[in-house]
Amino acid sequence: MDLRSRFWVAVVMAVIASGAWAQDQKPTLPTPTTPTPSSQTPTQPTTDEGGPTTDSSIVLPKKKEEETPPPAPSEEKMKNPNGEIFSMRVDVPIVNLDVNVLLDKTHQFVPGLRPENFLVVEDGAEQQVDSVRVVKAPITAVMLLEFASTSYPFLADMMNASASFFRTLQPEDYIAVATYDMRTHILCDFTNSRDTVAQALQSMIIPGFSETNEFDALYETLDRLTRVEGRKYILLISSGRDTMSKITLDKMLAKIKATPNVTIFTISTGNFARTMADARGGMGSIRRMDYLQADNEMRTFAEMTGGLHYQPTFQGELPDIFSQINESIRNQYVVTYKPTNKKNDGSYRKVKVYLVDKEGKPLKMNDEKGKPVKYSIIARDGYRAKLPVE
Repeated sequence: MDLRSRFWVAVVMAVIASGAWAQDQKPTLPTPTTPTPSSQTPTQPTTDEGGPTTDSSIVLPKKKEEETPPPAPSEEKMKNPNGEIFSMRVDVPIVNLDVNVLLDKTHQFVPGLRPENFLVVEDGAEQQVDSVRVVKAPITAVMLLEFASTSYPFLADMMNASASFFRTLQPEDYIAVATYDMRTHILCDFTNSRDTVAQALQSMIIPGFSETNEFDALYETLDRLTRVEGRKYILLISSGRDTMSKITLDKMLAKIKATPNVTIFTISTGNFARTMADARGGMGSIRRMDYLQADNEMRTFAEMTGGLHYQPTFQGELPDIFSQINESIRNQYVVTYKPTNKKNDGSYRKVKVYLVDKEGKPLKMNDEKGKPVKYSIIARDGYRAKLPVE
């Protein structure tokens, strides 16, 4: 073979060799895969013999989505989740009864009673009294004041007495203030604001008419109190004289008898001036008789309602007077017991309170002379039991 032929043979062989090399070096494209959320193509494992790597990523057809199964029923919550600390409270029914024991004649408070003297019956069942204590009860009262253009000593006594009563008021007391001359004037309606009562008393500066129509004023006050629930009190501070009322004394007495739950305390004014005038002979028989009749009427109003009548001569007597009044109307017993019916069903329980002696018989009371006296037990007739949610 000549040189030229050998050249062309070499060229052909080179071309053939070049094509085979290119075929061996042709890059293998990765098999396309469908991406799935939060998934990556796993790394291809190698054989133990260290052979070539093969693509084992196989795309499977997507399965039909299954319906989400319903959630399992939740377990009952624990009483003490997450380690939190809870306290448990057991309500034991306790009943507190406000009981007032008053003498029928004077309406004075009866002190010194002990737990064994109280017999409490609830729905016909006798209860065991746990404790008895005395507390100061609030009052609902009207200060009815004579404020007329009469004599300065009478006005001064009225102002001093009303101021002394004002100083004994408690935050829970409801007080109304009214004055009268020819007509009745309401200075303030029932309120428990001491400032309001003080402003009402301070508003009395210049009296108007000289007439003192006491019967009309007291009649109107009693008529208004019939619309107020509970026990009420009237503090009448007056000379007791009536000049030209439309209401007569007989009608006045009938009105007092017909008005329930009202106790009248009366304080006569001007006693020092009357005593001095009588000592100098400046008071005639007619005027003296007029004041004596006024004193008798004031005393009658108080006694008919179980109140007390006072006729102070000096201002220094007023603290003791109002101390006796407060002792009579403010004190009351609080009787505590655990009912035998412990159900919280919201039912109304009827309660009756009795006073008994050591032998369980009705308690008898005697006055200083050994004569028996009657008394009244004032207490609510029942209470409503709590409900379970209360």
